[in-house]
Amino acid sequence: MLLVLWEYRVKPGQVETFESLYRPDGPWTDLFRQSPAFLSTTLWHDRRNPNRYVVADRWTSDVPYDEFMRERAAEVAALGARGRQSWDNESEMGRFDLMD
Repeated sequence: MLLVLWEYRVKPGQVETFESLYRPDGPWTDLFRQSPAFLSTTLWHDRRNPNRYVVADRWTSDVPYDEFMRERAAEVAALGARGRQSWDNESEMGRFDLMD
């Protein structure tokens, strides 16, 4: 299993917009659900920093994730443009494998 973690710094006053895009029932998850390799998205809010979030996307492995992102590049770019209106910084924290 692949876990992709993203960190976001949300602009003041844009929390609701950000959350609506990145929560598990939002448009990013709707797009990802089109892949049978997508498992889930969770949205985490920092208790100490109200403008900091982490998004955790789970996929079966990195190969279908990378293929999906390549094949759906136009849709990913369009959603990314919408998201950039609500955050100042996005960074991929890493890609993690589940250790059994």
